[in-house]
Amino acid sequence: MSGRAPAKERARAIADRLEERFPGSAAELCELDFDTPFQLLVATVLSAQCTDVRVNATTPALFAAYPTPEALAGADRATLEHLIFPTGFYRAKADHLLGLAHRLVTVYDGVVPSRREDLVTLPGVGRKTANVVRSVAFDLPGLPVDTHVLRLTKRLDLARSSDPVKVEHRLNALFGEAIGGAMSLRLILHGRSTCTARRTDCSSCILLDLCPTGQRHLPSDSAAI
Repeated sequence: MSGRAPAKERARAIADRLEERFPGSAAELCELDFDTPFQLLVATVLSAQCTDVRVNATTPALFAAYPTPEALAGADRATLEHLIFPTGFYRAKADHLLGLAHRLVTVYDGVVPSRREDLVTLPGVGRKTANVVRSVAFDLPGLPVDTHVLRLTKRLDLARSSDPVKVEHRLNALFGEAIGGAMSLRLILHGRSTCTARRTDCSSCILLDLCPTGQRHLPSDSAAI
């Protein structure tokens, strides 16, 4: 198969290779540390414009201080801001955490909902975060589209739009909703390790023969793997 094969055929091969390279469920592939849906929700909100490593270094003290939505809803703002300061944008994130905790307590009886329509009503929670929580915490369909997913799907010529919602629907059609969450994380892991924003390591990429962009980067006298 080559990078000129139909997208549906290439998508199946891409999914198989990435699953072999990054095996596991969405929960197993997720690099954020959490024990409950509430903890994952909080960690995902904190991960905006912050690395997972930094979030994981921050959340143990945060979760010890505020283990439940009820505890977080009653948090002292100054203390909360101090705890999440390392993740950046701490004032806005404190607003979001206090707001979502209050809504969880007053509207959802302190339970994180699993429906996307409910999750996106929580302060600081957009469609991407909702899909993370659905796929990772609840093992439900949900394909988060971040900058890595947008970049890789364009390079692989699986989706050409820059609209995350359109890309999400396109990838669900190609890969199937059942594996969407894990597929998103596999694309993210591949994007961090091989197909980065600043450079592409095409020569060692397991998807080279399926990637039109990678094929164009090869010398004219080189053969695809």
